[in-house]
Amino acid sequence: MSDRPVNFTPSGPPETELDAEPADARAALAEALASGTRDDLADVVSRWPRYLEAWARLGDAGRDSVESYAYYRIGYHRGLDRLRANGWRGSGYVRWAVPENQGFLRALDGLCRTAEAIGETDEAERCATFLQQLDPNWPPDDIGA
Repeated sequence: MSDRPVNFTPSGPPETELDAEPADARAALAEALASGTRDDLADVVSRWPRYLEAWARLGDAGRDSVESYAYYRIGYHRGLDRLRANGWRGSGYVRWAVPENQGFLRALDGLCRTAEAIGETDEAERCATFLQQLDPNWPPDDIGA
């Protein structure tokens, strides 16, 4: 059980914030993104397999929709585990405005897009609904950044 509190708001569901990634992992991801190679992103994921942003970025670099779908799905499922470890109980907000949440939301958004691309329409619809439930302001203007 996590010792991180779940923040209850007087006007709605609780909000969950993920814990920050280690500084060396963030630096390695920035370097991999600057190099622009899929192999460098894969190296980051292999060194920090719980790093959600790295999984999402590896999904962005997939060689085709199926490969990208697999990476996004891993990031999504690892993200659910991390959310639960940080006090999330299956409902409530996980907002993009919190930088630590962006890797999970980016993976879920990628899963939504690639599910649609490979014909998993029902999954794409579930993901789109889930994104709106987690952050009613979805999609953010800066998701492409």
